Amino acid sequence: MVSKQYPRLGETVFHEILENGLHIYVDRRRDFQKSYAFFATNYGGMDMRFFQDGRWKDTPAGVAHFLEHKMFDTEDGNALQDLAANGASPNAFTSSAITGYYFESTEKFFDNLKILLSFVSIPYFTQESVDKEQGIIGQEIRMVEDDPENQVFYALMECLYDHHPIRVPIAGTQESISHITAGTLYSCHKAFYNPANMVLTVAGDVDPEQVCAIAKEILPKDSLGQMERDYGGEEAPNAAASEKELTMEVSTPIFMLGFKCDPAQKGEEWMRRELAGELACEALLGNSTPLYAKLYSQGLINKNFSYGFELYPGCAMMVAGGESRDPKKVRDAVLAEGERLAREGIDPGLFQRLKKGVYGAKVRGLNSFEFTCISMAQSHFTGVDYFKFPEIFDSIDQACVEDCIRSWVTAERCGLAVVRPGEGEA
Repeated sequence: MVSKQYPRLGETVFHEILENGLHIYVDRRRDFQKSYAFFATNYGGMDMRFFQDGRWKDTPAGVAHFLEHKMFDTEDGNALQDLAANGASPNAFTSSAITGYYFESTEKFFDNLKILLSFVSIPYFTQESVDKEQGIIGQEIRMVEDDPENQVFYALMECLYDHHPIRVPIAGTQESISHITAGTLYSCHKAFYNPANMVLTVAGDVDPEQVCAIAKEILPKDSLGQMERDYGGEEAPNAAASEKELTMEVSTPIFMLGFKCDPAQKGEEWMRRELAGELACEALLGNSTPLYAKLYSQGLINKNFSYGFELYPGCAMMVAGGESRDPKKVRDAVLAEGERLAREGIDPGLFQRLKKGVYGAKVRGLNSFEFTCISMAQSHFTGVDYFKFPEIFDSIDQACVEDCIRSWVTAERCGLAVVRPGEGEA
């Protein structure tokens, strides 16, 4: 096991690659009582088509999320209960790109780590339990379909993307999950829950060598390696549609505005694109910008307004949204401000303040073990060392961010989704 020092961040991270291909990262934090472990697979809601056993396989929408629900089942009971009995706080999540299982605890860390690695690597499904879970997840899907914020997000994805599976809800649909069987789950577990397609990240005052020893003891000795996936081919640079409207039981229109950005290759380019995208959002939409002050003073946005930059394999986007009495005016104002910044540039003093603010937020994020472990895992899957962000951040200058705004914040790349007050979906 090798250790690496990061003087600018005051961090020491231990790294090991097991013979089965699993990468293990331990951010050792001396004199902390709490420890955190995150075991993740490079498999999310958009991984519906992959190459396995010599052929391409298509799976229903929602399998990754369904599998996350069922992984806690064991032949002897339920792993959540076992972890809780040991004083741990466990949970899991599925995003478009990854699925992660985690716990935090102040005692019995290594006992809990054994439970975590065991239930995630040893699947146990029966058709009876799968049939029962379809009803449970079906109720969850109905709740999501009644959530206007969720619906406006996927309406925006349909505006921006013609075919990329980021358009598809992570949980799937009532119809899609009806096709999931125990065999589907076993097949996808075999494909994606193999050690070379996973990562284990740990933060806390724990012995890194013992973490590795437990992983070697419990996890499979061999691995299938990385799975080849198909996201439907390269997307056109412009948005697939300019607008989409729904009606739901809301009191004020809810909107989401997005700009289709250029995706990135894995490695340092990925992190550079991510950081530049964040800075572009701050320079255009941040609450210390002239645009924000204008929209707020005119009553076009309120304190629920939020924004961000999202980057996934094969797609990237700047998004902003909230409540507004006139979402189209917000869109037009954002486009006009994008044109102004492309023409005149960002105020240098504002840019330096924004850059310091974004950097400071990332450094403060390391105070959270959860943030640290998830960030290490996500960066590993994109081919970059997360703790290199200070050096990569230094390389991003004002001209780079202005180029992002000039290229991305255009009418051709723009999509607007709105949920307006009404009795049902239109």
